[in-house]
Amino acid sequence: MTSTASHTDTRQGQPPQDQRPSWQQRLRRFGYTAGPRSDVRDRLVPPYNAPDPRMWAALGLPKALVDRIVRWSGWGGPLLVTLFAGVIRFWHLGSPKAVIFDETYYAKDAWALVHRGFEVNWDKNANDLILSTNGHVSIPTDAAYVVHPPVGKYVIGLGELIWGFNPFGWRFMTALLGTLSILVLCRVGRRIFRSTFLGCLAGTLMAVDGLAFVMARTSLLDGVLMFFVLAAFACLVVDRDRAREKLAAALPAGPDGLVRPDAHIAETTRLGWRPWRWLAGLMLGLAIGTKWNGLYVLAAFCVMAVLWDVGSRRVAGARHPYLAVLKRDVGLAFLATVPVAVVTYLVSWIGWILSPTDGSGGYYRNWAVTDGKNSDWSWLFPDWWRSLWHYEHQVYEFHVGLHSPHTYQSNPWSWIVDGRPVSYFYESPAPGKDGCPADAAEKCAREVLAIGTPLLWWAAAFAILYVLWRWFFRRDWRAGAIACGIAAGYLPWFLYQERTIFFFYAVVFLPFLCLAVAMMIGAIIGPPGSSDTRRVAGATGAGVLVLLIAWNFIYFWPIYTGQAIPIEDWRSRMWLDTWV
Repeated sequence: MTSTASHTDTRQGQPPQDQRPSWQQRLRRFGYTAGPRSDVRDRLVPPYNAPDPRMWAALGLPKALVDRIVRWSGWGGPLLVTLFAGVIRFWHLGSPKAVIFDETYYAKDAWALVHRGFEVNWDKNANDLILSTNGHVSIPTDAAYVVHPPVGKYVIGLGELIWGFNPFGWRFMTALLGTLSILVLCRVGRRIFRSTFLGCLAGTLMAVDGLAFVMARTSLLDGVLMFFVLAAFACLVVDRDRAREKLAAALPAGPDGLVRPDAHIAETTRLGWRPWRWLAGLMLGLAIGTKWNGLYVLAAFCVMAVLWDVGSRRVAGARHPYLAVLKRDVGLAFLATVPVAVVTYLVSWIGWILSPTDGSGGYYRNWAVTDGKNSDWSWLFPDWWRSLWHYEHQVYEFHVGLHSPHTYQSNPWSWIVDGRPVSYFYESPAPGKDGCPADAAEKCAREVLAIGTPLLWWAAAFAILYVLWRWFFRRDWRAGAIACGIAAGYLPWFLYQERTIFFFYAVVFLPFLCLAVAMMIGAIIGPPGSSDTRRVAGATGAGVLVLLIAWNFIYFWPIYTGQAIPIEDWRSRMWLDTWV
């Protein structure tokens, strides 16, 4: 006679736990395990991990205080990490008082966009004039040919409108979004790991990463893109939880109170309009409107979200989960993401679209009424659409044909190991000047180097292998989600290895590297219920790793912030020849 426990351990049409398919049996030798099944409600919406009572007992804290700490830690912990990240990112944000690296493009393009609606050509001496007059310069009228969409520059321009056309102003919004990214990462890490500690750990790791830090203090587009990608991922994770909560609520409970799978409910339940998914579509549109590589993220995240729906309906008992998702979810999923992203992208060009077509507007704005007036499509599409399409085609041709050599270009194979960082700013002040000690034996070095905290990135190389193993052999959706984020931001660049590309593009998938490292550290510490010896050993190893990463960030602080240090101190930080 079949026991009640065996019923709750299976899905309809699936073999029981002790009669798994032979492929699962074979995979066990590589570490695959399918854990014991319990209430389907807990599998759909796992509870958050409660802190180990042994820790609180060791600290001697009363239960009332412990309950209060736990209750507030969900937001209190992430906010404390965010506060720390914000303080160090905004500290002397206007230093160096210079136009560093590609700020020479984006800071001025942003200022023109928020005033004219399109980018313009600036004089060669514009940088010096802007710095010497604190931004009190006239804006040219001649439209400029630019190769990136406007969203990121509008974001930078907002900071300039608030704080002025100066280094602090054009770095303000990237610093703000870089800080908010820490908060989002803490919260999304907490949600997917069901652990406030691991969520805050992921945020802390990104807070002390050199690349994230430098990008937050520089007005480049990639930090803005990273924020929108991470925000879209967070929205999809929340949407996943909300959808699974609806499925769990719809499933019937047995006499023993346990919720059981139900094929009919799992295949027919409608999950509503799912507003978090629409918000994810908006974020992805803003990402594409910042840089085009957001398109790869859109494609990857859409596939990931649909597979999450398949998994949810399968756990709820669907016999044909793919067919159920095709009938109930795919249509709205498409509407909430792709069209929303496309409309958002087009709206971001509104300043260019509304500019004059008499030659005084945006670059190529008048193409449809001049060179393209005899187009075969002129009867179907408005002139702004045809002009924009022509502009975008020219930009695409530029991107795929960009092979101009650059001192700091790098191959994506080297990114994970910090192979070739990018120097944004370098000066050699004489002793007694610009912070160089008066007793220095020779000139100092003053550099802003876009390099990830080395020990964090080297740990991340192992963490990637760990999440791939956990995804493939343990079927852990969290590892799959992290791997998807890394792949979406990283793998497309291997298609353009002959192009001129740079290491700092990797900041887009950096949050997912931090999640991977946090997940690996969680495994090092040990699962809940481990023995005291296992926990102490794991916590010691994990603590040493985290402290080494923090020390590494502090050690490289001078070359992240452009502080003048003796040349020998600078050389001691150039661990690899390729960093010079």
